[in-house]
Amino acid sequence: MEYIYTTENTCARNIKVEINGNVVTNIEFLGGGCNGNLKAIPKLVDGWTVEMIEEKLQGITCGRRPTSCADQLSRAVREAYEASQNGNLA
Repeated sequence: MEYIYTTENTCARNIKVEINGNVVTNIEFLGGGCNGNLKAIPKLVDGWTVEMIEEKLQGITCGRRPTSCADQLSRAVREAYEASQNGNLA
């Protein structure tokens, strides 16, 4: 199922993911950001579980910001997973 997450404190405005159980695929960063990084991250983690993404990406910062697109992805997949468990996906 598809889920769109609104980011905080990053150049990318939204992250779109597909989640099936706890497996994440088809990640897209929308609305800006570092083009190369935002193409690479989805390819690297495509097919990973929510837990794997959280373990590797959670807490990464960007410059002086308290977060990053990678960190926001870890938050997005957790929120998508929880929404899927509650039947709240788009």
